Amino acid sequence: MNLAFPKPYADFVARLRVPGGFILVAAFAWFAHPDPRSLACGLPLSVAGLALRAWAAGHLAKNQALAASGPYAYTRNPLYLGTLLVATGLAVASRSVSLAALFAVVFVSIYLPVIQLEQQHLRSLFPDYSAYATRVPALLPRMTPAAPPRPFQWSLYMKNREYQAAAGFLAGALFLIWKALR
Repeated sequence: MNLAFPKPYADFVARLRVPGGFILVAAFAWFAHPDPRSLACGLPLSVAGLALRAWAAGHLAKNQALAASGPYAYTRNPLYLGTLLVATGLAVASRSVSLAALFAVVFVSIYLPVIQLEQQHLRSLFPDYSAYATRVPALLPRMTPAAPPRPFQWSLYMKNREYQAAAGFLAGALFLIWKALR
């Protein structure tokens, strides 16, 4: 993925990630109109995205080593791909085209520039990042791993605080279930 966002824009939107998240939560609460069928279709997709994020967190030693094992052997950005799957699943579960469109706009306008910034950062930290980037696609995964497997590390999962994403998803799923039952 060859992104061409100007650095000032990418820096600006990187700072919008957290406040933007609060806006998304409010929009989620307002626009969600789930029913049992939408929950049955969307929540498993979100769980798959959450599992991908968890798997990635167990292989990520931020700024210490280039993550190239686990899901990083298939895609350079498994955390963002997992986020995309979680958001897509929640949009399906919420049965809201408006929410799906909002999630898409946020992903393209905020997350893609952030991916670009992170790639620049990783290139400066790890001399072998460029070679890794030629073997492993940015977002859509390759079919076979580009590196030998390494074990998942619970200590990295905990250090990366990925349990917070699980807690946030659980809150969102419970909210959707409550709203569907009302």
